[in-house]
Amino acid sequence: MILHAAQRSTGSDVRLLIRLVPFLLAAVCAFAADLFRDDFSRFPPGLLSEPMGQLNGAIQEYHYIEHRGVRTHPWRNPIVHLDSWAVSDEDGKSYLEQHLVNTDTGRTTPLFVTGDEEWSDYTVEASVKPLSLGDLAGLAFRYHTSRHYYAFALRGGTEAVLLVRQPIEKVFRQAEWRQVASAPFSYDVQRYYRLRVENSGPSIRASIDGRQVIAASDEEILKGQAGIMANVPARFQDFAVTASDRTLASIAARIRNRETELAQLRDANPKPQLWRAFPTPGFGTGKNVRFGDLDGDGEPDMLFAQNIPRVRGDAFDHISCLTAVRLDGRILWQLGRPDARNGLLTNDTPFQIHDLDGDGRNEVILVRDFQLTILDGATGKIRRRSWMPPAPAANRERPYEINNGDSIAFFNLSGGKRAQDILIKDRYRTFWIFDKDLQVKWAGEGQTGHYPFGIDTDRDGREEFVIGYALWKAGKAVWSHDTALKDHPDGISAGSFGADPGAPPRVYICGSDEGFLMFDLQGKLAKHVRIGHAQTQSVGKYRPDIPGQQIYVANFWRSPGIVTLFDSDANILSQKELAPGSTHLHPVNWRGDGQEFALLSANVRDGGMIDGQMRRVVTFPDDGHPDLAYHVANLTGDARDEIVVWDQNRVWIYTQDRPAIPGPNGKVYSPRRNPDYNDSNYRAHVSLPGWE
Repeated sequence: MILHAAQRSTGSDVRLLIRLVPFLLAAVCAFAADLFRDDFSRFPPGLLSEPMGQLNGAIQEYHYIEHRGVRTHPWRNPIVHLDSWAVSDEDGKSYLEQHLVNTDTGRTTPLFVTGDEEWSDYTVEASVKPLSLGDLAGLAFRYHTSRHYYAFALRGGTEAVLLVRQPIEKVFRQAEWRQVASAPFSYDVQRYYRLRVENSGPSIRASIDGRQVIAASDEEILKGQAGIMANVPARFQDFAVTASDRTLASIAARIRNRETELAQLRDANPKPQLWRAFPTPGFGTGKNVRFGDLDGDGEPDMLFAQNIPRVRGDAFDHISCLTAVRLDGRILWQLGRPDARNGLLTNDTPFQIHDLDGDGRNEVILVRDFQLTILDGATGKIRRRSWMPPAPAANRERPYEINNGDSIAFFNLSGGKRAQDILIKDRYRTFWIFDKDLQVKWAGEGQTGHYPFGIDTDRDGREEFVIGYALWKAGKAVWSHDTALKDHPDGISAGSFGADPGAPPRVYICGSDEGFLMFDLQGKLAKHVRIGHAQTQSVGKYRPDIPGQQIYVANFWRSPGIVTLFDSDANILSQKELAPGSTHLHPVNWRGDGQEFALLSANVRDGGMIDGQMRRVVTFPDDGHPDLAYHVANLTGDARDEIVVWDQNRVWIYTQDRPAIPGPNGKVYSPRRNPDYNDSNYRAHVSLPGWE
C-alpha cells in the first residue's frame, strides 16, 4: 500500500534521476520510493477534532463515530478521547501541533499514526519543534498499538532517546517503557529539528539534522505503522516514510496476500443482506434500546429510551421518553415527549423488558421520577410503582434525597422458578434488592462498578451475583476485593468457559485501569493482566482449535480500540488495535457451524466481524446504512443471529444471504446467551454452546 497525503510526491522524480544517472544508483536506490508523505496542508486550520459537550470522551465507549470534527484518514488519532491535534501555518508553511499538556504521562501519550501493519524496513522522518522542554516529542515507528511501539524523541531539553512502550504494565496506572538507547542532545524551543529513523530488520539508526546520534539493534517489534507522538506541546512539519523499491514491493506483496486471504474467507461466509428498515423520527436514540416481546405476538420488539442529563456529566440522567416499536417500524406506544436532542448518552439508564410476574407477558420495569415502576408491555400503562430508597448520606455526590437509579438487573436469588428479584444500583457505591412486589429486601455497598452478573455457583437453584469485585449470596458478601483494587469494574462474566463445562466456575472482570482479572470461587485472584483500561468483554467460541470458549476484551480510556483475545485461563492469545474507540465485541452466530465471530461495528471501513485470529471475515455493504450502534439477536428464527444497526434517525436489520452452514454433527449451532432482560451498555456478553 503506497499512500500519498501531499499533493506532490517526489518518488517518481527520484526514480527518473536513477534512470538518467546510472552511476548514482548505489547511492540513492536504498530510499528510492515514497511510502507516505504529508505536509499537513490539506487539513483545515484549527482542531482536527472538537469536544462534544457533555458527551465528550465517553461517547465512543459504546458508539461508532468515525471522527469528531475533521476526517483525517489515512491518519488517525488513536487516543480518540483526547482532542490533541491542531493545524495551522507558520511563515506560510503548514504544521501539525500536539497542543495539550499531557498530565497523564503515566498512562498514555498523544499519537497521530498512519500506514499498515505490514510496513517494515522503512525510514520515517519529520521536522519537530518542541514548544516545551518538559517531556517527549518525536517519532513513533514499528507501531502495533498505542501501548506497543517504538519512539525516537527529544526529552527534557538535554537528550534524544530510543524507547519501546510495553503493552503490559507492572504497576497500576504507570506506563511501562523500555529504554533501548539515549544520547546527549541539547535543544531549544525556537526551531525545528529534523528527526529521522532508519529501520532495517532489527537495526535502528536515528539521526537529528543529518547527524546520527543512536545506532541500536532491537527486535521486539519488526514492523508496523508510523507517526508522531508528544507529551508536551510540539509542532511537526513534512512527515515522510520512504523505502527502497525492493522493500516497497515486498510490503505490497504481503498486503496483497493478506487481502487475497481475507477475500477468500469473506466469500466463504454469508454476507449481510438487508431484512428490514424503518425510520425513528424524533424518538431515536443511541445505545439506549432494549429488545423483547412487548405485544405478546411471539416476536421481539424494540424499546427506545431518550434521556435528559442532569446535575453533571453522565451520572444522573433521567429517562424522558420511551417508545415501543415493532420490527416493522409500527409504534406500539409512547410515554413522554420525544425530542431528537435527547438521544445520545454515555451511561446506563434504568429500564428493562422482563416477565416479572410470570404470567407469560413481558412488562417494562424502570426507574422514572424517583419511582420504581412497572408498565404494561403492550400498552405502556402504569401497573404499579413504588418510591426509591433514600440516597445514602455517605455518597460523595448526593444532589437528590431519593436515589434516581443507574441500572437494573434481575436474578433468581430466592430459589423460585424465574428471576423475580430486582437489583437496582446507584452509580458506584450502593445497590438494593427488591422483590417482585417492589419492596426492598436488603441492600449492599462496595465498589459496585457498572453492571452485575448472576450465576448459580453452588448449583443449589439460587443465583449468586458478582457486583464490583465481590461475590454476594443471601444478603452477604462471600468475598470482596473492593477495597484492594483501585478502579471500578466495567464488564463482568462468570462461568465454566474451559474444556470441561462441569468445572468450577471462575469470575472474569474488566477492571478499567486495573486491566483484566480472573478469580476463583473462593475469591482468590488467579490472574491479573494489566492490558490498559479494560472496558468490555464477550465470551464465545471464537477459536475452534482451542478447547472451550475464548474471551475478547476491548480497551477504552487512554488505550482505546485495543482488542485482546484470552483463553479461559486468562492467557493472552493475541492482541491488536482494531477500532476507533471501544466496541461491545458482541458474539455473533453468523454461520451456524459452531464458530462465532465478534462484531466490531457496522461501519464499512472500520467495522465488520472478526474471527479468533482477528481477521475481518465479514464486512458490511456500502449501502448507506447507519452504524452508530448495534445489537445482535436471533430475529428470524433459524438459530443464527441478525444484526440490528441504528442511529438517531433509522434502524436497519441485516440477516444472512444464504442458508446456515451445519456443524460437524449435522445440526445448526444455537448458543445460550445471557438474557436480554439483563441488558446494559456495560454488560459482558456470554455465549455458551448449544445446538438446534
